[in-house]
Amino acid sequence: MATEGLRALLHSVRYEVLPAKATEEKVLAHVPRDVVVTVTASPVKGLEPTLALTTRLAGHGYRVVPHVPARLLRDDAHLKEVAGRLREAGVDDVFLPAGDADPPAGDFHGALPVLRRLGELGSPFARVGVTGYPESHPIIDDDITVQAMWDKREHATYIVSNLCFDPRVLGEWLVRIRRRQVELPVHVGVAGPVQRAKLLAMATKIGVGESTRFLTRHPSWFLRFAAPGGYAPERLLTRARDALTAPSSGVAGLHLFTFNQIAETERWRRALLDRLGG
Repeated sequence: MATEGLRALLHSVRYEVLPAKATEEKVLAHVPRDVVVTVTASPVKGLEPTLALTTRLAGHGYRVVPHVPARLLRDDAHLKEVAGRLREAGVDDVFLPAGDADPPAGDFHGALPVLRRLGELGSPFARVGVTGYPESHPIIDDDITVQAMWDKREHATYIVSNLCFDPRVLGEWLVRIRRRQVELPVHVGVAGPVQRAKLLAMATKIGVGESTRFLTRHPSWFLRFAAPGGYAPERLLTRARDALTAPSSGVAGLHLFTFNQIAETERWRRALLDRLGG
C-alpha cells in the first residue's frame, strides 16, 4: 500500500521553476501537460517576470500556479491588477507566501491580509496555497508558523511545505499540524535531483541580493548537497514513505523544487515511477 501511495504522489506533482530566460523552452521540451508548473517570484526582479512566464505557459496549455508574495504587492490597486491579469490568462490557482522582500513594496507585510482582501474581492481564484515550514524558519518561531497556518485555513485551500531533508522531522510536522486541527491538504516540498554546483550557479543567477539571502538563510541545504554521497530525493521519499502515504497525513502530492534543472527532474521522476511499477 505504501508503494502504491508513493506512486500516486509521483503522479500528482508540481514542478517549481524560476522565471529565467530559458525556462519556457525547458518546460515545453520536458514537462508533460498533466504536471502542474509553479513559477517563483523574486524580490530582486519583482512580479513582472512571474506574471509574464505564467501567461505564456498557460497559453501553451499548462496548469500554472504563480507565486504572488504579499511583500511584492504595492497596494490594493496592484493586487487587483495582478488578480485581473491572472484571471484573464485562465489562472485559477495561486500560491501566496509572505515573501522575503525587505522592506516590503507596499502595505502588505504578510500573506493573511492579502488572503482576506482576495475574499473581499469575491475570491477570484478557486485554489489558493500558503506556506508550511517543517524545518524551522530562519527568523520565525515554529509555534508562530503553525499558528499562521491555523489563521489562514479559512482563506486558503492547500499548504505547500518548504524544503525538508529529514524524514523524521517531516513526519512529526505532519502529525503536529493535524493535531492542531489544520486540515488543509499538503503538497510536500522536496528538492529534485539537483547537483550542488548547478544549485550554486542558479542561486547566483537569481540576483546578488537574493542569492545572499538564499545562502544565508539556508546554509543547511548546501551542507546536505555537499555531504558524502550527495542528496538523493529517492532516499528521502523512501524513508518518509509511511508518513507521506498515511491517510491521516493528508498529503495531496509532491512539490518538486527543480532549481530549473527541469529535464533532470522529469527524467528522475519517470525512472522512479518505472522502478515502482508505474
